[in-house]
Amino acid sequence: MSTTFQRSAKLLFTSESVTEGHPDKICDQISDAVLDWALGQTPAARVACESGIKADEHRSWAAVFGEVTPAVPDEVVDRLVRRVLTRIGYTDAATGFDLANAQIVSVLSRQSVDIALGVDQALEAKQGNLSDDLDTGAGDQGMMFGFACDETPELMPMPLALAHRLTRRLAQVRHDGTLPWLRPDGKSQVTVEYRHGAPVRVDTVVISTQHAHDISQIEISEAVRRVVIDPVLDEVGAHRSTSLRDEHTRYLINPTGRFVIGGPWGDSGLTGRKIIVDSYGGMARHGGGAFSGKDPTKVDRSAAYAARWVAKTVVAAGLASRCEVQLAYAIGVARPVSVNVETFGTERGGIGPEDIQRGIEQTFDLRPSAIIAALDLRRPIYEATAAYGHFGRLDLDLPWERTDRAAALDAAVAAVPARA
Repeated sequence: MSTTFQRSAKLLFTSESVTEGHPDKICDQISDAVLDWALGQTPAARVACESGIKADEHRSWAAVFGEVTPAVPDEVVDRLVRRVLTRIGYTDAATGFDLANAQIVSVLSRQSVDIALGVDQALEAKQGNLSDDLDTGAGDQGMMFGFACDETPELMPMPLALAHRLTRRLAQVRHDGTLPWLRPDGKSQVTVEYRHGAPVRVDTVVISTQHAHDISQIEISEAVRRVVIDPVLDEVGAHRSTSLRDEHTRYLINPTGRFVIGGPWGDSGLTGRKIIVDSYGGMARHGGGAFSGKDPTKVDRSAAYAARWVAKTVVAAGLASRCEVQLAYAIGVARPVSVNVETFGTERGGIGPEDIQRGIEQTFDLRPSAIIAALDLRRPIYEATAAYGHFGRLDLDLPWERTDRAAALDAAVAAVPARA
């Protein structure tokens, strides 16, 4: 987000979230369930797994495809798919997927030996520049972005933080029976008004939620407003000691008037189609690579987590109120080909982004194997990240969300020689 945003007297910004029952999110969770299974077999698992799902009034179908080492038996894939769908709530054809009669297809092969060559031994090691046992290569080329800001307790942009809270609340009141007519598929969208770069009020809340056929639109609107929207906005407003709503805030609940056909019946799903929901809601840039279904040797995932870790540490240390970090890698090369830090003019007085960048380089080792070791990424923790965002998760103890290096980074930046 540019410094123009910071100077704007008034600006509206919108982000969305989707529930765990959204077709694309189903596929993300299936792919990460396969990843977690493989990591449970061996921490050295190599996984690049995608999923697809579709249903209609006659058929329900899911497919899992990609490269996994060690091999995953077909019966394991079948079991994982059915477990994920059962957990979400797709256990009856009326919800949008006929699980009892579903066809589950598995097309998984082993990782390419050509790709493995670059991951197993980095270019630096092949050239005789091996510094330690962490010089293994990146699993692909690409660029990744991490972001943090001081708008919410989770150091995330407020529009996305609110959108995620709303979809999690939708799922909660469905699972606990508070609103038994809710079905798994749903979306939220929140528009926040900013003044001079700070969020001041919620302008519009949109909720589209799948529901049973025998509930009226009036009942849906009243219940969703009372049980979902109001508690979320009140909780966040109480934390800020100021209301996020006023008489001009708009609420659009199932604006088409009907959302009975949903889930895989209403729309097909694929892994990796909700990358903006997964990251920063459009408030920061995105490198383009999806996260789910990829083991941590894939820098699309591990380096994106590291970039968030670094950016959040910058903000937690008070070095800037808004920070975006870009990392870029070449396949088979251990060290990033570039590290870029942008603080949008919000850095603490007397320092600049280049000072923060030099402090980062002294505080964080951003080689893929070093990231994996520091964040302990070779373990089955990923299915839980596949819905409601990979960042800012107060409900999960995710290592890339920790800020225990804030003091070290602050000291490293303070030690940077003054600029001429």
